[in-house]
Amino acid sequence: MEIKETDNGWQEGMAKSITFIVTKDCQLACKYCYLVGKNEKERMSWETAKAAIDYILDREHDEMFDTESVIFDFIGGEPFLEIELIDRICDYLKVQMFSRNHHWFNSYRFSFSTNGINYDSEPVQRFIGKNIGHLSIGITIDGTRRKHDLNRVWKHSNGEAERGSYDDVVRNIPLWLNQFPGSSTKVTISSADIPYICESVLHLYSLGIHEVNINCVFENVWNEGDDIAFEQQLMQLADTIIDGDLYRDYACSFFSEHIGKPLDPVNDNQNWCGAGRMLSIDSAGNFYPCTRFAQYSLRSKKAWMIGNIHDGIDKNRLRPFLTLDRLTQSPRECIDCEVASGCAWCQGENYDAADTPTIYQRATAICKMHKARVRANNYYWNKLYRKLELEGNREEYEKNKPARKPETC
Repeated sequence: MEIKETDNGWQEGMAKSITFIVTKDCQLACKYCYLVGKNEKERMSWETAKAAIDYILDREHDEMFDTESVIFDFIGGEPFLEIELIDRICDYLKVQMFSRNHHWFNSYRFSFSTNGINYDSEPVQRFIGKNIGHLSIGITIDGTRRKHDLNRVWKHSNGEAERGSYDDVVRNIPLWLNQFPGSSTKVTISSADIPYICESVLHLYSLGIHEVNINCVFENVWNEGDDIAFEQQLMQLADTIIDGDLYRDYACSFFSEHIGKPLDPVNDNQNWCGAGRMLSIDSAGNFYPCTRFAQYSLRSKKAWMIGNIHDGIDKNRLRPFLTLDRLTQSPRECIDCEVASGCAWCQGENYDAADTPTIYQRATAICKMHKARVRANNYYWNKLYRKLELEGNREEYEKNKPARKPETC
């Protein structure tokens, strides 16, 4: 029996990720957004983008850029607010990689996570048509109207009523799925929307989205009892997926067989996050080990820059990130945890939440939510495999049962 699994993504772990922060503006003011410093003023110029590209492509054989493949990621704010700049950047990248005979020309992707509001606009559609073979685009829709509009609201001025963005996004889902069949969406869970998890995942399935990537926010927003409510929602979702045979055609990243086990300190000591192996560039031409270390991502710490387009990358500022692993930043409780596998962390949140300006103090606000997920996972997989075993036994019986004797009068 086939069980649909989540897609690991293009060239996962093999590609260099280079992020252009093209704007810090967005049409929305999502309540759980970690970008606390969004604004309308900081926009990347073409001159800054070109200088960053030239710096990177000039160093093809540098150890930082000698990966087989590359993902050029564009974020904001909302990246498609700067589609004309992005189009120019991508055209320049393609021409330069080709003319230089750069090895990335044979293996590159342009990647976007968008709120989907202006996805159907003429400039965005023209860009997609030009680059369709090298694009990864995810539209963020949180689920039902009730869940989506709880957090993903339009930016508004004082006195204006709060307005959700569900209708503005959902109208573009059919176009997106037609252009990128099999695409997944990304759903974020915070304390307030836990009661709507089950119905929201099922709603996204009903829209034609067969893979739902979903995660809890890393920030310390969780209240007493949230883990219990979370577990109950996941068990309810598990029942619906298994009883309705949805697992054959639909996947949800909350259910994974690879989580909830102890980790070997020797063989399972990798850093969860790619900070340091990635590179982010902001509108001023500053370099960061990850977007989460730019100032607009930080609540209480100063930005951690590792260089800029004029002076290059400072290897001394970068070096601490290259030595990160699980043991160097985790408390004893996490190292000895019986369900440690699959417990994620964000390096930027570790830094922002730390007692001092260090990247070696792991934030643990998500601990109880991970444990609740593990309990729900145990329920899901035990129930699913019991069902598959029973179905297999029935099929085997039907195949091998004795021939029925003809009835006699």
